[in-house]
Amino acid sequence: MRSRVTMVLAVTAVLLGGVMLVPTAYARLSAGPGGGAPESVAAPTPEPPPPPTLAAGKVSVNFKGEFFSWALMERETGKISGSKNLAATSSTESMLKAWIVADYLRQLGDEEPTATLKKAASRAIRDSDDDATNAVYRAAGGSYVVPAGGQPGPVLKRAISICGLTDTKRGNVKGYEGWWSFTRMSPRDAVRLGDCIADGRAAGPKWTKWLLAEMSKVRGSTAARDQRARAGGGRWGIIDGLPESIISQGPVSIKNGWTPLSYDGNWHVNCLAVTKKWSLAVMLRYPHSSGLDYGSEVCASVASQLVTPQPGGALKVPQQPVGKL
Repeated sequence: MRSRVTMVLAVTAVLLGGVMLVPTAYARLSAGPGGGAPESVAAPTPEPPPPPTLAAGKVSVNFKGEFFSWALMERETGKISGSKNLAATSSTESMLKAWIVADYLRQLGDEEPTATLKKAASRAIRDSDDDATNAVYRAAGGSYVVPAGGQPGPVLKRAISICGLTDTKRGNVKGYEGWWSFTRMSPRDAVRLGDCIADGRAAGPKWTKWLLAEMSKVRGSTAARDQRARAGGGRWGIIDGLPESIISQGPVSIKNGWTPLSYDGNWHVNCLAVTKKWSLAVMLRYPHSSGLDYGSEVCASVASQLVTPQPGGALKVPQQPVGKL
């Protein structure tokens, strides 16, 4: 009996000793040179999240009208995503003024325009002035006479060839065939046009920076006081759907087009915006009764839904180049 008690006490002592030895051994292994305190290793600094941008994603709009289409180009890759009907066309209205001004400036090369034409080019962009645009259009070689065979005029032909447009064509509304505002363009081509303006092909090396700056200074709202018969306020739409975290990264250059047309009873509203990273276009046709504010809000909604990461949300995973009406 005594021998068994002795054995149990010995085993217990060994076990207790083992428990006591563990912290000691760990401390020795953890100690720095010479048995001092363990070295501290700084945790790696986490990578900052990427700045917000626009990226491909689903868009859901409760749209009430005849035509709704949008497209987004990620300019670094040239990838275009958007609604299923992104290749469908509508009249450009004043959105085309960005190309008309670019086409004129590119032809100048290193020369300066006259003071009158430079002021007209600025007013065509900032105030969407029709009379100023017509002066620049004529200086660029444009004409309201329809070429033989009903082909696009030289200004539009150059847009198609220089910017690689595939869906753009002369307007086909009877009685308005030679009007630049009736040019038919898809959102897919509109974002290509925005990219063409931003990368310098449209206006050329001397004038691209000037044109993008003018497009960032578009002024005036949808309010009646800013809308006139031959000009109008055009700072609305996509720009209203962008958070300050995107706007602050650099200028957002825009050119909208908008007209209530009598032949089909619709507002024709188009929104175009381009930055260093992306080009976005939204094109709409809807009843006069809905007003201009409705089109502006739809454009803003598309832009806000494509912001990534969403405010307060996680970074969105890039999706395939498809959209949803």
